[in-house]
Amino acid sequence: MNIKIKEVSNKKELWQFIDFATKLYKGNKYYVPALRIDEMQTLTRSPSLAYCSLKLWLAYKDERIVGRIAGIVNPRANELYNQTRVRFGWFDYINDVEVARLLLDQVAAFGKSMGMNQMHGPLGYNTWNRQGMLVSGFEEIPPINCLYNYSYYPRIMEELRFEKENDWLQYEMNASQEIPDKIKRINKLILEKYDLRVFDFKNKKIVKQLADKFFSTYNESFKLVHNFIPLTNDEIKSGASLYLRMIRKELCCFVLDSQDTIVAFAICFPSLSKGFQKAKGRLFPFGWFHIIKSYFFYDSIDLMLNGAHADWQKRGLSSIYHSYLNEACIKRKIKIGISNPQVETNVAVNVWGAYENRDFMRRRCYIKDI
Repeated sequence: MNIKIKEVSNKKELWQFIDFATKLYKGNKYYVPALRIDEMQTLTRSPSLAYCSLKLWLAYKDERIVGRIAGIVNPRANELYNQTRVRFGWFDYINDVEVARLLLDQVAAFGKSMGMNQMHGPLGYNTWNRQGMLVSGFEEIPPINCLYNYSYYPRIMEELRFEKENDWLQYEMNASQEIPDKIKRINKLILEKYDLRVFDFKNKKIVKQLADKFFSTYNESFKLVHNFIPLTNDEIKSGASLYLRMIRKELCCFVLDSQDTIVAFAICFPSLSKGFQKAKGRLFPFGWFHIIKSYFFYDSIDLMLNGAHADWQKRGLSSIYHSYLNEACIKRKIKIGISNPQVETNVAVNVWGAYENRDFMRRRCYIKDI
């Protein structure tokens, strides 16, 4: 065995760390590469680094890079869940159990040095990063915010005695299913009962004012979801607010109360995966063209974010925004919708049972004592 592990210590090695996954998956028709410039931003200038500790390592075999991994200690998450865990992410490796073992050993040693007693992942700083190792759905193209990996990844994790912490589920649905009249009547009654309304995106001034309100609702909506970490103000101002700048109003639904507070929301994006595949991780010279084309010409969508404020859950509001988006899809002849990953223990996954669907992907968070 001639495997060497080296901590990333300069910009050249950082670019090698970023580019390794694209090289590993060269020729794979399902892998969707992240943009290199976005990865560099995330690994060096993310506002999450104000509270997270991060280390990166590369694995070499006969002087060739054969794996990578990030170790992350998130004190906010540990405090919130009363845990002492180190996270591993950006975890990619050739089909060699020793490469994976040695990389994970680095994270374990890092975690121990920080007083941690468990390691889990794949995870990023928080739920805005790609997370969860694919364990089924290897012949599907994931949304751009989701990880893809080879089928040998979970086999090696089990060989290394990692156990399942939780799974995230995704479904593919017919996006243009007819909405029963009964559902329409129920939605109308819910809106009237609670004095709610669906926001009209034509008012651009209010759209801007809703940004902060949205993320406040977002933090409240998911605070009971496993592994969720509320976004800080700096995280909202930086990367998270990008979502609201990119949204297509016809693919979004905000439900407001009488005080113009967002009580429920659903945000979808055109599927950009094939555009990102053609861009191959680069905006230039022509990557931007493929991505923009996917943004304006599409027949499938990714259901990126949907939820209701904690005070408004279990009141049927999900039916309102799902029906609203369903009507938008019918009008625009959109064929397919892919749900965002949802923790299998979250009762919200049951909503997809009301739609014609099929299992799309299952991804897993692994855990092990160190």
